[in-house]
Amino acid sequence: MVVKTILARKRAVARCTQLFALAFCLCLPLAQAQVKEGQSVDKIVAVAGNEVILQSDVQTQMALLAQQDPSVMKDPNNPEILHRILDALVNEKLILVRAIEDSVNVTDDEVTERLNFQIQSLVQQLGSEKRVEEVYGMSIARIRRDFRDEIRKQLLTERKKQQKFMDIKPSQREVETFFRDYRDSLPLVPEQYELYHIVKYVDATTAAKDEASNLARRVRDSILAGGDFAAFAKRYSADAGSAASGGDLGFVNKGKLVPEYEKIAYSLKPNEISDPIETPFGFHLIQLVEKREGSVNTRHILFKIGQSGDDVERTKAALAELKKQVEGGANFEDLARENSEDEETKAFGGAIGPVEAARLGDLGSAVTALPDGGVSDPIPYAGSPTKVGFRIVYRKAKVPEHIMSLENDLKRVEQYATMFKRNKMYEDWVKELRNTIYWEIKDAQYKQ
Repeated sequence: MVVKTILARKRAVARCTQLFALAFCLCLPLAQAQVKEGQSVDKIVAVAGNEVILQSDVQTQMALLAQQDPSVMKDPNNPEILHRILDALVNEKLILVRAIEDSVNVTDDEVTERLNFQIQSLVQQLGSEKRVEEVYGMSIARIRRDFRDEIRKQLLTERKKQQKFMDIKPSQREVETFFRDYRDSLPLVPEQYELYHIVKYVDATTAAKDEASNLARRVRDSILAGGDFAAFAKRYSADAGSAASGGDLGFVNKGKLVPEYEKIAYSLKPNEISDPIETPFGFHLIQLVEKREGSVNTRHILFKIGQSGDDVERTKAALAELKKQVEGGANFEDLARENSEDEETKAFGGAIGPVEAARLGDLGSAVTALPDGGVSDPIPYAGSPTKVGFRIVYRKAKVPEHIMSLENDLKRVEQYATMFKRNKMYEDWVKELRNTIYWEIKDAQYKQ
């Protein structure tokens, strides 16, 4: 009986993690098109309210599930898996129906922004705008038109779930009760490293800034002389996400662009092109496409500011000197507060926090080679999209794999308790929706 109870609790913890993740992470509408490509026949397998679920929707989810667990494709018609996927899709549609009933709202600008983001992500993933059009069998303009309603539905569903669950957190007593009831079911805390760092960014010389600014001015002169803005964006812009679409950023809500860019964008007249504008990303040429109250649609060409080899070596030398001071007895955390340029961690002595060994990434070889109390040589740091940086890393302690406890792993326990509580509330909510909103599985293949 004890063994059965423990196994049941393990399944409950695992299930709460999987179900809540699936409920919040169903695939993007644009991802569905790729799975549907080449399909000639589709059919309705379920309905929820006025919403339909197609067989291709289920196949999309199956394909995404297979990316995480390839063994799924050994039996793609497994009734249990198909039923689980369709169940989750029905739940999503029921939430959408409730969101509409509750007058949850998203703006046209929010839809446009999400649509532009997804298209730009696809361009980066597939390599070019032309390749996106080939894969989807339609123009970018048609993709924007055909998927706009699906994007809106996605945002409505997300917003309703956020309203319902994002502020839900367990009390201290609930955390303690959860731990007491499920402590034997919780996974081991994996091996971790307690790490700190000092970051220095490479400052470009005045000559490098002048070079980028002068190139921007020459390109602007060429456009004003009759050149095509989009063609120059594709050739020169360092913003890979928008360069392929001629520098088009689409409509962006006020407050979401860097201040220097936004100020100029709102001051331009339609089709007017700005002088080179410096932001943390580099120099921009900005062309206003359209302006609305609260949002703006612009195209831009980004010219990044280069750093010379001397600039890089000067930065690395400064970090090497700080490492030497630590080895001479200086306190790493004090030096981080005084010298680090990473604003998020410097006030905390450069503390990165406990990092699992499996998630060290590019720090792996440097950290594992250090003893406790050791400091690395300067290594590249990609903490900012606008700057080239380096850092030295201090390995304060290695924490071996261990059994989770409230005393040493409270934050981790709180995360599990939060997922558990939200999942329970989610399941109760879905049961309520299923009892109050019409839904039906139309295809016998998916019925249990």
